[in-house]
Amino acid sequence: MKQEVLNVLFLCTGNSARSIMAESILNSIGSNKFNAFSAGSRPAGRVNPLALELLAKNRLPTEDLRSKDWSEFSRPSTPFMHFVFTVCDQAAAETCPVWPGQSMTAHWGVTDPAAVQGSDEDKRKAFLKAYTELYRRISLFINLPFDTLNRLALKEKLDEIGRTQ
Repeated sequence: MKQEVLNVLFLCTGNSARSIMAESILNSIGSNKFNAFSAGSRPAGRVNPLALELLAKNRLPTEDLRSKDWSEFSRPSTPFMHFVFTVCDQAAAETCPVWPGQSMTAHWGVTDPAAVQGSDEDKRKAFLKAYTELYRRISLFINLPFDTLNRLALKEKLDEIGRTQ
């Protein structure tokens, strides 16, 4: 019996770096099990070039990535989102969007690399740190035993992943 493909939406404020990287990572390493999407509550309108550079360096897909408003995913024609993860950094007083509906949600806060000031090297290090955190969390997520966890246990696991550095 074929397992249902699960839709995952990564949300942040600008949808230019963290959520974009998460979308690309999950679509790459979770293929055939997951469809990943990303959006922002106040999209920047463009994908950060350093995010695209890092994804390309790691041979992850970048061609269909674009900064988009989360309202695109609230239309009747869009697929149901099984999971919605916010990746904004509440510690930096960023406002995370709240997703309505019956999706399983969790907060996976990651410091915004696009907000880093300094040299290009400093910025690239910040992007690499965010990418590494996201990759680790997404790897843990795709390896969860979905068929053996009830909804409460799954929610606990998702929250635990969000606390992983």
